[in-house]
Amino acid sequence: MPTGAIDYVTRVLPSIAQVNPHAWDALVHLQSDASPFMQHAYLHAMDASASACAATGWNPRVITLERAGELVAACALYIKDHSYGEYVFDWAWANAYQQHGLAYYPKAVVAVPFTPVPGARLLAVDANARAALVRAVVAWCEEQQLSSLHLLFTSDNDAQACADAGLMLRHTVQFHWTNSAPGYADFDAFLATMAQDKRKKIRQERRKVADAGVVFRWSRGADISDADWDFFYRCYERTYLEHGNAPYLSRDFFTRMQAELANNWLLFVAEKDGRAIASSLIALSSDAAKNRGGAQPPVAYGRYWGALERVDCLHFEACYYQPLAWCIAHGYQRFEGGAQGEHKMARALLPVKTTSGHWLAHPAFADAVARFLEREGAGIEDYLGDLQQRSPFKPRNSGG
Repeated sequence: MPTGAIDYVTRVLPSIAQVNPHAWDALVHLQSDASPFMQHAYLHAMDASASACAATGWNPRVITLERAGELVAACALYIKDHSYGEYVFDWAWANAYQQHGLAYYPKAVVAVPFTPVPGARLLAVDANARAALVRAVVAWCEEQQLSSLHLLFTSDNDAQACADAGLMLRHTVQFHWTNSAPGYADFDAFLATMAQDKRKKIRQERRKVADAGVVFRWSRGADISDADWDFFYRCYERTYLEHGNAPYLSRDFFTRMQAELANNWLLFVAEKDGRAIASSLIALSSDAAKNRGGAQPPVAYGRYWGALERVDCLHFEACYYQPLAWCIAHGYQRFEGGAQGEHKMARALLPVKTTSGHWLAHPAFADAVARFLEREGAGIEDYLGDLQQRSPFKPRNSGG
């Protein structure tokens, strides 16, 4: 397939299982904003566990570029017949297509399934290879007569490559916590930086959990027992079933995580009267000690949670306060709280703009979406400006 550069060989593979894991992960580690969610083992587990596969509407493809026999660029792409599990919402676009008698599905998505974590999606050794990869992906979508292509939660480098290739950029807002340099001494030192009303609220919420007799323990990697993985999945599954949905991720997916990416997981278990009642599972970018002074600071990602019993404010303790205290104690510099949720600002997670890239095959709809995104983008900027005026932290030089 031509890519606009004669020294690249492009391949379209039906599964990441056909890509050498070491070559893929070498590309991942070259990216300045790599995450564990792009590692070969993670993406392969999505497919092999039947969590993200053709049967669930995530029909995988892998597009690779080689130069002189070496893998120089790659991305994981999914052909989809729905828009679930993406967190960048295009339902209105699909409805507009349908109202005009056009088929919006199947479409192509370059993303980590069910995982709204910003980061590299277009793995490449340099900007030229990344640009060639974008062109190859668009050309393949045209050949397959897909309605559209969506690259979700991209890195800055990916967004630039998308813009240079003529794709439309769309922005959304997430909430992330930062461990300000030189790093908080402990959780109380972190609380001391917050405005009095926010500090008081957090202490009240934590006290409610403690007064209910709930205590927490944590374990990481190989120290997470089989029983704890089983208990976590009961909690995770319960959360979905209570909302009338089946869980996105199968038990086999987490079995594979335990076996292949154990060190990237941190588990908190809440106990009451000696019984486990809730858990939260946090993903970790890498070992903080290995990253001190490095180019990529260690990151924790708030991912999955569930409870078998209801305790007031337990969700906040399990999903925010326990992980933040752990991050402070272990030198992690950022905690990403997932998609959406202004309530996270009261817990010191601040607004961050995220970016996705979009290509639509139909010229008239592409023009209409471009006009919509221009209006939406202005609204996002206004929204960010409003959020930034509502900082939970004390004003500088304030004793409050």
